[in-house]
Amino acid sequence: MAREQVGQAKFQVPGGQATPAPPVGTSLGRYGVNLGQFVQQFNDKTREFNGMPIPVVVTVYNDRTFEFICKSPPAAALLKKAAGLAKGSGTPNTKKVGKVTKEQIDDICNQKMADLNARDLDHARRMIEGTARSMGLEVAE
Repeated sequence: MAREQVGQAKFQVPGGQATPAPPVGTSLGRYGVNLGQFVQQFNDKTREFNGMPIPVVVTVYNDRTFEFICKSPPAAALLKKAAGLAKGSGTPNTKKVGKVTKEQIDDICNQKMADLNARDLDHARRMIEGTARSMGLEVAE
């Protein structure tokens, strides 16, 4: 008997710190997935991210098995880490809260290139710079 896909769940969990509590439990519990098994596999795979939010897409099959794909962390989380901030600006057009360099933006682009819908590095750089500006960060030369 072939495995048939019965559902797909998308959510963000801190890397290496997943628990069966929400959002994991509420997203996967309805499919009858073994939550302990998912949490253990996810934490082993994302241990190096250490608390940074990781988007994950879980595909569940009719025999209650699952596969999951971990995406790269959100650009905002990577920018906050690069700038050393706890959060972005509440009014980004008037109040700037930090700076990031072109080298830091290039590093972020290289990490996220697989998940971005950009043709090349220049387009990816412009997308990440736009995210930085909307968070109240200045892009230094």
